[in-house]
Amino acid sequence: MRKVILPVGNSVDNYIATNDGGVDWLVESDEANAMLEEMWKPVDAVVMGRKTYEFAAAHGMDPFADVEVYVLSSTLNPAEHKGVTIVTEDTAAFIKTLKDNEGGDIWLMCGSDIAGQCIKHGLIDELHLNIHPVLLGTGAQLFPQLDEPVDLELLECRPLSYGCVSLSYRLKS
Repeated sequence: MRKVILPVGNSVDNYIATNDGGVDWLVESDEANAMLEEMWKPVDAVVMGRKTYEFAAAHGMDPFADVEVYVLSSTLNPAEHKGVTIVTEDTAAFIKTLKDNEGGDIWLMCGSDIAGQCIKHGLIDELHLNIHPVLLGTGAQLFPQLDEPVDLELLECRPLSYGCVSLSYRLKS
């Protein structure tokens, strides 16, 4: 069975974007890029939410040329988005099917709604947080509403030279 990983950059107060969707507070570094490159090696599929996909496309980000990319959307026209598969079916059912198929790891790149659905249905295996040294005070929360607590097992805690802390957790079943 494939592993679903949710990699996230978030603030100390657990926001993933400002109210206007901005992420200019995220700190980039060679150290973080090297860490992401290592994490990326076993990945062969990316599942993105529509907003995340549109943000990446608008900012010229396309690091996914060597993997299958699935975009969860009921509004995008597949004919207008070459190189990705637009998924209109139920999110949890799609990810469960993808997870049950043969292949490498799956990265889930999305906002809190999709992440929350996947946690609720037990579809996320690992959570990789890169906590940035900033308090936003408001914005898009990582997990604004969970129906019940989710127990985590710490896999790694790594301070980074530029002030971030990388945390990796396995979600306990």
